[in-house]
Amino acid sequence: MDTKYLRVNKELIIRSHSSAVDFALLKDGKLIELNQEVEDNKFSVGDIFVGKIRKAVPGLNAAFVDVGHEKDGFLHYHDLGPKLPSLVKYIKQISTGKNKDYLLKQFRYEKDIDKDGNIGDTMSPKQTVLVQVVKEPISTKGPRLSSEISLAGRFMVLMPFSDRVSISTKIEDRAEKTRLKKLVQSIRPKGFGLIIRTVAEGQKVAALDADIQQLITRWKNLSAKLKQIDKYPTKVLSEINRSSSILRDIFDDSFTGIHVDDAEMQSEIQDYIETIAPDKKSIVKLYEHHLPIFEKYGIERQIKSSFGTTVSMQKGAYLVIEHTEALHVIDVNSGNRSNRSKSQEETAMEVNLIAASEIARQLRLRDMGGIIVVDFIDLNSNANRKKLYEHLTNEMSADRTKHKILPPSRFGLIQITRQRVRPEMNIKTKEPNPNVNGEVEAPIVLIDKINTELSKITKNKRNQKEKIFLHIHPFVAAYLLSGNPSQRLKWYFEYKKWIRIVPRHAYQYLEFRFLNKDRRRLRP
Repeated sequence: MDTKYLRVNKELIIRSHSSAVDFALLKDGKLIELNQEVEDNKFSVGDIFVGKIRKAVPGLNAAFVDVGHEKDGFLHYHDLGPKLPSLVKYIKQISTGKNKDYLLKQFRYEKDIDKDGNIGDTMSPKQTVLVQVVKEPISTKGPRLSSEISLAGRFMVLMPFSDRVSISTKIEDRAEKTRLKKLVQSIRPKGFGLIIRTVAEGQKVAALDADIQQLITRWKNLSAKLKQIDKYPTKVLSEINRSSSILRDIFDDSFTGIHVDDAEMQSEIQDYIETIAPDKKSIVKLYEHHLPIFEKYGIERQIKSSFGTTVSMQKGAYLVIEHTEALHVIDVNSGNRSNRSKSQEETAMEVNLIAASEIARQLRLRDMGGIIVVDFIDLNSNANRKKLYEHLTNEMSADRTKHKILPPSRFGLIQITRQRVRPEMNIKTKEPNPNVNGEVEAPIVLIDKINTELSKITKNKRNQKEKIFLHIHPFVAAYLLSGNPSQRLKWYFEYKKWIRIVPRHAYQYLEFRFLNKDRRRLRP
């Protein structure tokens, strides 16, 4: 089949509960992104505050700013932005009523700050400053701040006190780049710079202009609030709610469904979709089944199997993901699979390509940031190492978070840096051990392990004529036999083998063995 006719189905599943809202992005049924909006998160990326300088630290060339968080925000000199004096002047004009329309048509810029200057010459204690959160509070650190204000829309990013029009590097077509630049230049409001986002590709002037006008309205709302400030610090503009910001960044024509279990949120999302893609309003559906929405779409199972230290992949391969204070380490393992028809190099290459795709998914899913070191299986061929690097780069191209991938080192390691703007998504997958003290993997992962081992056993030629008996704890046995179709029946359809389930009261809860009729252990 011609690949250009293959359609990717994307679905957004939204689960609402009392303390948070969870967003799961599925691509052809597979979980690729998981986000959470917590009600008490007051310092989201994009939020804008008027804060007060607590102290300037010349040694760091940075200032600590009180924005209302228990830990002061960090503002480096290079994050002040060259137009800081113009921003300060604008705020003064607003407070004195000299600028009533909040536009910059008649505004006269101040001289830019020296790019190699010192924070002590620019900022002083107790000085008020307009700042934007660029990195959320993580662990013991307060938010990372910037005075270079930007407002993100669907197609554009608005940059006050600038005249530049720049365009996303992901738009590769030269003719389209030229068209967009000329078009945006003709509708750009004076005094505002614009960054053209990737999703603007192919859009007409009406859609782009509507997006600009929406951003100008947000700028006016921010300015109006600046005039009313009576206490410091205070938030003057919130990033749009998480559902809208996620849709703004990821929504495209490939979306086939948005399922939400809360009627109020469904209405909000429908209203937002109507503004950006009216013809897609019908894909927003209210989920009203008694089964929890994440269970219905198989998300709980995928979460349990995707967030542990060990991540299983196809053909018996697996990843081991370890986290340290300084970096993340990912080890690629082939498992105990063997294929006599292929050389060691071919097998290693096959596993590495599978692993690269899964690693790209894991980085998005867990929102891992900082330095990531991947230890792939050694490859002798330079051509294969290049192919692996290109495959990983291609798989990571869909990742919206800024990242950089270095070619394989002499030791076969690939280093990735990925921008960290919010705490990593960390879900506890281990559960109390029902047999002894300590923890074990979630039972749902056990079924995946049984399935993986069964797949290997059935493919082994030595086991073709063997009757297969699965000895297992009675509780798990009951689960495998329940439902219509049961798990055992699914195995029969998949492997063309009838698996005999033998409940064993002597077995521990998560213990299992595949035996033949003579009670000899069957090996993969």
